Amino acid sequence: MIRRLALALILAPVVALCALPARAAFETRASAAWIFDMTTDTVLLSKDAEVPLPPASMSKLMTLNMLFESLRDGRVTLDTRFGVSSRATAMGGSSMYLKVTDRPTVQELIQGIIVQSGNDACVVVAEGLAGSEDAFARMMNTRAKDLGMNASTFVNSSGWPAPNHRMSMQDLGILSARIIDEFPEYYGYFSQKLFEYDGRVPANHNNRNPLLTLGIGADGLKTGHTSEAGYGLVGSATQGTRRIVFVITGLQSDTARAEEAERIVNWAFRQFVQKTVVTKGQEITRADVWLGLDDKIGLVAAKDIDVLIPALQQEKLTGNAIYTGPFEAPIVAGQRLGELVIALDGLPDARVDLLADRNVGVSGFLPRLKLAAQRLFSDFMSEAAELR
Repeated sequence: MIRRLALALILAPVVALCALPARAAFETRASAAWIFDMTTDTVLLSKDAEVPLPPASMSKLMTLNMLFESLRDGRVTLDTRFGVSSRATAMGGSSMYLKVTDRPTVQELIQGIIVQSGNDACVVVAEGLAGSEDAFARMMNTRAKDLGMNASTFVNSSGWPAPNHRMSMQDLGILSARIIDEFPEYYGYFSQKLFEYDGRVPANHNNRNPLLTLGIGADGLKTGHTSEAGYGLVGSATQGTRRIVFVITGLQSDTARAEEAERIVNWAFRQFVQKTVVTKGQEITRADVWLGLDDKIGLVAAKDIDVLIPALQQEKLTGNAIYTGPFEAPIVAGQRLGELVIALDGLPDARVDLLADRNVGVSGFLPRLKLAAQRLFSDFMSEAAELR
C-alpha cells in the first residue's frame, strides 16, 4: 500500500520545493565536481563525479588518512620520528625541504603535507609506515576498496603524475567526509595557514587553500595542480549548523579555482534552507490491523528527518507512506512496518523507517471467528458480483 501524504498538512512549518531541479540552479566551470551537505547527507551537485581522473596533490588526503589511522591504532604517535631517505629528498614539485639528516616528527610531517603540500613528506610517511612507497600504494588501494572508494587507484603517496594514479571527485569527497568525521582531533591542521619546518622559510610555507582567509567558514582541505589535472580543490566549510564538502577539478588557473570555490560555498549555503520535516516518534499515518485487539496501529517515524529545501518555494512538499497492510496481530512496539519517502525535487529522496507505535495483541476466539466470517462473506459477495 502506498499512501500519499500532503506533508504540509501534518508537518509544521509548511515547507516547499522550487519548481526547477536544484541541480540546474548552479552551473560549475569545473570539468568535474561533487558538492555534499554533510549535515543532511545530501548530494547537492554531481558532475562527472564518478569518473576516475588525475587527482594531483588532492590524493595526499589518502596518505593523511592512512597516517591518521596509524595514530588512532597506536602504531605511531605525534612525537614519533621518521627517517628521511635520499629518494624522498629527490622528489620534485612542492616540498617540505627535508634533508637526509632530518628526523621529522609525525606532527611535523602532517603539517608539511597539509600546509606545504610536501611531496618529500609524503614519501617519508609512506616509507615510515610501509617500508617503501610501492608497498604503501598497495596498502592505499586495499584500504580504498574497504572504504567504498571504487574509482580510486594509487601508484604513489603524493599524487605525482602517473598513468594509473586516479581518483573520482566523489571518492575524494567521501574520503574528506571520513577524515572530518573520524579524526576531529587532527582536522584542525587543515586550517593552519603557515608552517615552517626547522626555521626554514621556503616560498610555499603558506597554505594554498584560497578560502581560509575569506571568513566564509572554510576550514580545509587540500589543493591540487598538475598540467594534466588542471587546478583542483577539496574544500569544506561550516555556516550555522551545516557543513558542506566539495571537490572541483580541471580549472584553468589558481584564480579560477579560488573564484569557483567561493561561488560553490555561497551557493550551497544561500540557496538551501535546512528544515526538520519529521521528528522521531511522530505519527505519520494509521494502518489497519487484522485479528488484533485493536483494529488500527499508528506508524511513527524512526528518527528525525532533516532536509534541505531550495530557497525559492513554489510547491508543497509531499511524501509516500509505503507499507503492506493490513498487518496481522501480534505486533510489537518498534516493529518496522513500512517506510516514509519524501520527494525532493532535483535531490535524492529522504527516507525513514515507519515503526509500530505500540503493542497490539491477538484478539480472542469469538472476535477472530467474527472477522473470519466477515472476510468469507465479503469474498462471497465479490464472487457473486463477478458472476452477474
